[in-house]
Amino acid sequence: MRRSSSLVAVASLAAAALALAAPAGQASAPNGVTVAHSCATPTQKDVMACKALRVTAGTPKSAHAESDLTAAAAPSGYGPASLQAAYNLPSSSGGSGQTVAIVDAYDDPNAEADLATYRSQYGLSACTTANGCFKKVNQTGGTSYPRADSGWAQEISLDVDMVSAACPNCKILLVEAASATMANLGTAVNTAVSLGAKYVSNSYGGGESSSDATYDSTYFNHPGIAITVSSGDNGYGTEYPAASKYVTAVGGTSLKTSSTTRGWTDTVWSGAGSGCSSYDAKPTWQTDSGCAKRTIADVSAVADPNTGVAVYDTYRQSTGWMVFGGTSASAPLIAATYALAGAPSSGSYPASFPYAHTSALYDVTSGSNGSCTTAYLCTAATGYDGPTGLGVPNGTAAFTG
Repeated sequence: MRRSSSLVAVASLAAAALALAAPAGQASAPNGVTVAHSCATPTQKDVMACKALRVTAGTPKSAHAESDLTAAAAPSGYGPASLQAAYNLPSSSGGSGQTVAIVDAYDDPNAEADLATYRSQYGLSACTTANGCFKKVNQTGGTSYPRADSGWAQEISLDVDMVSAACPNCKILLVEAASATMANLGTAVNTAVSLGAKYVSNSYGGGESSSDATYDSTYFNHPGIAITVSSGDNGYGTEYPAASKYVTAVGGTSLKTSSTTRGWTDTVWSGAGSGCSSYDAKPTWQTDSGCAKRTIADVSAVADPNTGVAVYDTYRQSTGWMVFGGTSASAPLIAATYALAGAPSSGSYPASFPYAHTSALYDVTSGSNGSCTTAYLCTAATGYDGPTGLGVPNGTAAFTG
């Protein structure tokens, strides 16, 4: 199923309310907040859009101060303490020596400085070029960066902040593609791997095409490397490269506190992408019967702007602290969770790991991202479903080989 040509609204059949009156380039998300896509709608084949959704009006349900912040300085949205608690991630251990690569298009000139502010705000250790924690390169590994773009800069800030939130001890490698074509972004993926990253996050997507098999073999077939990709923000329907059989396709949830033993509850976010690939073969570890080919997604994490995450970005149109959602938030969170779990074994396909450890995930059993003939592809169910895959992290055990 192909993606709609418009990325202006967070569209799904279950979320027709997104067409409510809002400022140009923005849309009202369910439950009241207004959001804007950070990246422009692609106008050419095989050009990708980032999956970041910025809250521009309204109050997300996650808007609160983390316990270690002063009220006057507290940004809205979930911060590291909340995300670590929600997904049972180690707050001070794990990830040491591991490098998570972020692949995005164009340059964010303020990436390192903005990351420093985010980490300082939440009491995380410094992650800088000088101390060897942060590194920024272009798509071929050099330091002649592409032209800057304020929308993709927001995406970059979201990505590096989410890696920091889930894995404070991880190193971060930012690889900036010259443009948002699949060829340039794919080249950046290969560079990330060649520079030693075992975990590569990709928060972008576009329509499927007959070129996908070539892209699979050229850019994403990296045994022993955990590659995560956002499933999409348009509700039921498939995107590439989430459809690649070699990647972990990451869906999205709404995350709220609850009175359960866990203390948190995830439900399907109505914007999360899911469905059946038109081109990619089904990987051997997928056994669901509703798709003859690859099914999206595999796992998930918070992505609903209404329960969004805190992000700091100052490049051009940005003003500092903001709240973001979209599967651009969930993909780097899952990449960092893989890093917390430790390096994948040589020759393994980490996308298969959660399928062997389903009991180490919190199952998501309510919510929908649209309507479809085969119910589990768009509606939460016990066990596997399309919008959230096998569930959300409960620690790191599901992400080990």
